[in-house]
Amino acid sequence: ELSRFSSSTPVHLVLDSSGFKVYGEGEWKVRQHGWSKRRTWRKLHLGVDEATGEIVAAVASEAGVTDDDVVPDLVAQVARPIQQVSADGAYDKRKCYEALEATGATVTIPPRRDAKIWQHGNKEGEPWQRDENLRTIRRLGRKRWKREAGYHRRSLAETAIFRLKTIFGATLRSRNFAQQATELFLRATALNRTRENWLKLLAR
Repeated sequence: ELSRFSSSTPVHLVLDSSGFKVYGEGEWKVRQHGWSKRRTWRKLHLGVDEATGEIVAAVASEAGVTDDDVVPDLVAQVARPIQQVSADGAYDKRKCYEALEATGATVTIPPRRDAKIWQHGNKEGEPWQRDENLRTIRRLGRKRWKREAGYHRRSLAETAIFRLKTIFGATLRSRNFAQQATELFLRATALNRTRENWLKLLAR
């Protein structure tokens, strides 16, 4: 179990992902001879509680899986109500918004700079939050929108991944995908436990 925090308090979920190397060659060999077919990567997708920095959702995938593909699985792992979801522009895709709209959460994802409105006012259906964000960005500017929407709190997910790689390394030891996924999940769980222990020490 990733999170042992039991609460009905709505969560601001921040999302991010990063790659972990599997039995790849040393960096010197790559520089000298280039990448080979044996250089393999796995991705870890995380959902982090903005208020506490705790990892509340984690999904492992093969390198070709895109971030928006796993959003439904990440959201399904969060037992608490989701008040807001923040993520970077890689999540600016319909599949991602469809999964997040179902939660009723405020979605804080910056549309790409060349983004177009998806649902114009003369069409039937509820407007996309993404389109409302885009309209606000056009009116206020991207920098101000990010500040007022709390977008910069998304960096907490990057911090969680940085800690994972700093403590446990960026290479996986397991050889098959099922074991690699378990290894990544255990690392995320261990990072949460480490955080809890530090909080207990600070509280003394």
